[in-house]
Amino acid sequence: MALSRSIKVKICCISNIEEANIAIKAGAHALGLVGPMPSGPGIIDNKEIKFITQKLPAGVSSFLLTSEPSATKIIEHYNKVHTSTIQLVDSLKKGSYEEIKNSLPHVKLVQVIHVQSEDSIEEALICAEHVDALLLDSGNPNKDIKELGGTGRTQDWSISKKIVDQCPIPVFLAGGLNPSNVREAIDTVNPFGVDLCSGVRTNGHLDEDKLRRFFEAVHGVQL
Repeated sequence: MALSRSIKVKICCISNIEEANIAIKAGAHALGLVGPMPSGPGIIDNKEIKFITQKLPAGVSSFLLTSEPSATKIIEHYNKVHTSTIQLVDSLKKGSYEEIKNSLPHVKLVQVIHVQSEDSIEEALICAEHVDALLLDSGNPNKDIKELGGTGRTQDWSISKKIVDQCPIPVFLAGGLNPSNVREAIDTVNPFGVDLCSGVRTNGHLDEDKLRRFFEAVHGVQL
């Protein structure tokens, strides 16, 4: 098992400052803070997101996960929390990425692509022209109640690899990652970073032992 280049790790579904500190101590480069969603784990209110964001040390990025459908609503959501990054978990239905960037030039934009078929490759490459990074996840936005993350399911990594190979911007890999499979995922897909929620939790809470084993796997330590 070869050592990888430096892989960025984002721990998502952070529920409070205590979990944030646990994730940072384990080695997280970024934290995901989940706003209102139609489904999925880890949802917290905007006041908590802002509080956590204000307490983070320099060098740790804060991601607002927003399901708002329009540029105007996304900007309004951001202005309540002031994270370093906005993660769009659904497609932008109204307005443009440029509208968001012009209003919030200091904020990074990450678009989630829910990898369901080879069609996701074209979707990813189109979005890559307008955002700072992509995040490949395993949700299903076409369900009656949208799945926009936190499903615990893996995706077809062969498709994910094609996106990474063709994409000119950083790509995070999410979806069903855990200490047992993240090394294979990294070796197969070669992403810029990895992102996970349920894979390092027990009964919904961050599990320090699972976090330790996850980071050992990410960094190529034999488990």
